[in-house]
Parts: sequence; structure tokens; C-alpha cells
Amino acid sequence: MSFKPAYKRILLKISGECFCRNREGGISMSEVGAVSEQIRKVAESGVQLAIVCGGGNILRGKQFSAVSAAIQPATAHYMGMLATIINGLALHDALENIGVPTRLQTAIRMESVAEPFIRRRCIRHLEKNRVVILSGGTGSPFVTTDTAAALRSREIEADALLKATRVDGIYSEDPEKNPHAVRYSEISYQDVLTKRLGVMDLQAVHHCMEGKIPIVVFNYLREGNVERAVAGERIGTLVHGQAQSV
Repeated sequence: MSFKPAYKRILLKISGECFCRNREGGISMSEVGAVSEQIRKVAESGVQLAIVCGGGNILRGKQFSAVSAAIQPATAHYMGMLATIINGLALHDALENIGVPTRLQTAIRMESVAEPFIRRRCIRHLEKNRVVILSGGTGSPFVTTDTAAALRSREIEADALLKATRVDGIYSEDPEKNPHAVRYSEISYQDVLTKRLGVMDLQAVHHCMEGKIPIVVFNYLREGNVERAVAGERIGTLVHGQAQSV
């Protein structure tokens, strides 16, 4: 599929679910390989691409601290940040294996496996058409990877934040619980915040609203959807500053 990017620089947020089979945990390299192929096509289009990955396939800090009184909440969040670095390492090698120049940067310093996140260095990599994986969240506990993605989008001056999920956009309610839930084709930042729609951390939405960075929420499992989102096609849900439409 050949396409013309609608954006010069984007941040792609992929969840930990992208690294494993449906309803399973751990890392499935077949799943990572499938995501990598979609990323390769985007990188070859000439768009500057940064990626933030979640770590829920390995461990979610907030949930882990809730079930284990022996682990302090801050410690659990640090464990979750390390899980995103494990995913980042897997994605880095999968991309380089198919010929995509890639750099892995971490918010938690560990120079033996990755570069530290330095804003200017990250932007320079992007300008040289290298894919940059930004892992380790923000380096601080109690912050989701959604919010990390929004903050990094602002730091690198991304034109859009694309959130790849297993659902095809933002709904008025959980579509698995209410089959009559309405999917929005577009909605304003303020409406997402007011309605407290849960597809993305609300703090992340607020940061994008302040930075005037549009958010596209889409189903990455549909063949070609990552490229379609990058091309600006109307898939999933667009979150921006205008009034909502269904």
C-alpha cells in the first residue's frame, strides 16, 4: 500500500497488548513482527516516527500494587516502567531485523541497553529518519504511558498522537458492556474530559488539548490501519478542538 503521509512527525502509542496474543501475557514475537511490518511501511513513507509502548502484557504497576500489600505503589509503578523497556528492546530488534533504522531511548537511565531520553538527540534521530522508541514512561511513578505519550508528543513537537488499540475508536460507553454504545467519528478534547470517556488517560487528553495535538484512536489489528491513520484517512476517532460529531 503506497500512501502520502498527512503529518511530518507523529508519535505512535502502542499498548502492551500489541506484544502478546489476545487475552494472553508475555511477548509473542509473531505479534511483535506483525506490528513491526506496519511500522516499517510508515517509516518508509518518510514520516518522522516516535513510538511509546505500554507494558501491560508483562505488568501494570497500578494493578500490581493493588493486589500485593508487600509492594509499595511507587515500586510497582517502577516495575511497570521496566516492563515497557523490555517491550522496547523486543520492538527495537524486531524493527532492525527487517531493515528499519531504530533507536531505543529510556526515561530511566540504563546506558548498557539503551540511550537516555534527551529531547534534542531524539529529534535529531527523527530528522535522520530513524524510528525512536521511547520507553520507561516519564521516569516517574503514578504516570500512565498514555500521559507519557502526550508529554513526549509535546516535547518533540509531534503533529499528531496516534493511539493504536484493539477497539475501533472512542465510544459513549464500553461497547462490550453496552452493544448500543455510540462510536464517535470525531469529538473535542473538552467533551472527552467532560464525559470522562475512558479510552485514554484524561491527563493525557488534557496535555494534548494544551498542546493542540490531535489524537487519533484506531484499531491497529485491521490490515493497513496504521498507514491509513498516518495518511489522515477518517478511521477510528479523531480528538481535536472542534465540536463532536457521531
